[in-house]
Amino acid sequence: MRTLTIIVSLMCMALSVSVAKADRRVAFVVGNGAYKNVAQLPNPPIDAKAMASTLRNVGFEVIEGSNLTRDQMTEKLLDFGRKAQGSDVAVFYYAGHGIAVGGSNYLLPVDADIKSEMDVKLGAAINIDLTLDQTMGDAKVKLVFLDACRDNPFAAKIKSNSATRSVNVQSGLAEMKSGEGTLIAFATGPGQTALDGQEGNNSPFTRALIDNITKPGVEIQQAMTSVRAQVNEETHKGQLPWGHTNLIGAVYLNPAQQTQQVANAAPTASSTTPAAAASGSSDGVELEYWRSVKETNKPEELNAYLSAYPNGQFKALALARLAAIQNGPSTTTRNLNAGVDPATFTDDASQLTEDQIGLDKGQRRDVQRRLNGLGFDTKVTGAFNDETRTVLKRWQAARGYPSTGFLNKLQHKALLAEIVASTTTASDDSAKPARRAAPASSGGGGGGGHRGGDAGAAFMGGVVGGMMGGMFRR
Repeated sequence: MRTLTIIVSLMCMALSVSVAKADRRVAFVVGNGAYKNVAQLPNPPIDAKAMASTLRNVGFEVIEGSNLTRDQMTEKLLDFGRKAQGSDVAVFYYAGHGIAVGGSNYLLPVDADIKSEMDVKLGAAINIDLTLDQTMGDAKVKLVFLDACRDNPFAAKIKSNSATRSVNVQSGLAEMKSGEGTLIAFATGPGQTALDGQEGNNSPFTRALIDNITKPGVEIQQAMTSVRAQVNEETHKGQLPWGHTNLIGAVYLNPAQQTQQVANAAPTASSTTPAAAASGSSDGVELEYWRSVKETNKPEELNAYLSAYPNGQFKALALARLAAIQNGPSTTTRNLNAGVDPATFTDDASQLTEDQIGLDKGQRRDVQRRLNGLGFDTKVTGAFNDETRTVLKRWQAARGYPSTGFLNKLQHKALLAEIVASTTTASDDSAKPARRAAPASSGGGGGGGHRGGDAGAAFMGGVVGGMMGGMFRR
């Protein structure tokens, strides 16, 4: 039996490697926040970095960028278009400002300065439909995630300069239809706006995507159902992601799912082999990620690493670096490492253990304030409702504690010992995360579905023509 288990384990590992090699996966991931002519968005670059890491962990080649001008965005799109031709799975992810005018959606580069509808249509913004058609039209599976449903920062200018003829500009993005083999997902419904989340953290939509779309053995449409539920719960039904799908088969982003049928032949091997294979392929990605942020002085970049790798091998170093940035190196060791009982990492918490602490309403409010100060969004009400339980689970997972959503004495003590940013004082019961400024949308609704594009010269001709005539509009 031992020999059979070893053979099946090796088969699982070999199959996992062959699947990764057989599937050609390419992703375009961009987060724009440092806008020059409108209000800046702090979180999209953080969202993009976390999403890029998530996709690399499951075998994607990622064309990544943050705070891109129109020229830089176009260059990235050309690279993505070349690499996505004939791919098995192509992913397009964008976080930042967007706009909808006349029923068409556009993404905004950081140097966009839009004063009229004409500016949009002459190339100051990137047209989403044309971009998707030209870059990923012939990929077998196309997944599009748009975390760009923020209030349109250019709406007032466009309206004021459109006196001679009607123009439809409103909040949110316009509806889009998906072509064959395509899934399109928006952070919220057509014509609505989405939350950006607390500064230095991921938006609710991106956080839910990261939590769900690469779970082993979870089909993408099932994952998107979980994404909608998570965002709806986290925002207290204030935001419900919307999507349109025309997929013609099951799609799994985590290659571990592909090994499950073989692994089932030996129950002793099935529970460990996929995880081992996956971890082996992701160690290098995590190391590369950590090297890119380990000397940063920006807390949001370290928080992005912790979000992507809540139990990563450099977690303690990231927490120490955060403390050093926020409070100075002299207090780092004392606050983060000293006094944390090792049992904190193994002892489960429950309603009973939390009741034993005897927290009154003031102490519960203090817990909620501390969670906010550490970058975990929750309202400060003094009551531990479902939202607070969810946030507690995220805090526990990020620290390596058992994630139950309840506290015990050891975890409560550890939380009180953590350094909390002094600038965060969220005490208003009705406090909400800031909204992302959103693309203005046409009341008319849906843009056309994107079609399968030609490869080679036809692709290059279409893209170059788009560059010259404003095909890539933001």
